[in-house]
Amino acid sequence: MKLHKDNTLSEMGSAIGKGLLAGIAATAAMTISQLIEMKITNREASDAPVKVARDTAGIKPASEQDKQQLSQELHWGYGTAWGVARGIIGLTGLKGLPATLVHFGAVWGTALFMLPKHDAAKPINKQKPQKIAIDILHHGVYAITAGVVYDALDEGNRRERKVKKILASLKGLKHRFK
Repeated sequence: MKLHKDNTLSEMGSAIGKGLLAGIAATAAMTISQLIEMKITNREASDAPVKVARDTAGIKPASEQDKQQLSQELHWGYGTAWGVARGIIGLTGLKGLPATLVHFGAVWGTALFMLPKHDAAKPINKQKPQKIAIDILHHGVYAITAGVVYDALDEGNRRERKVKKILASLKGLKHRFK
């Protein structure tokens, strides 16, 4: 018994939607992680998103307030969009830690390539170990949160899980009476 008919488009749409939600949650977790770290290390907020936007789209905020607002908007949009990648990874059948590691590699690897290309960060071989560790920490928080949220959303709804459990129990009973 199937509760719904599976098809590729519905699976893709579902994965994208779950991925977007996971991306929002992961961006929130990463933002909190960064705020805590910035308080501990007395680091200023990064202007990397604005540098990339200026280099790729010619966007130049008019004021410091506009710069901070644009940076936050880009941070949240970028983080949310990377959730879609987690959804696509989920479509391959990967779950849990393997999917999280693939997602982490994609997100952090892109940052390692893209930010130096747009003069928004030094290449990794020119960064101090502490900065690399902090960057790994924040991207790890992002990937772990996205993975946990995506996998939780991907478990199916409560009614579907309950029906599957009942069907599994009935199959077990059927085999006992054979």
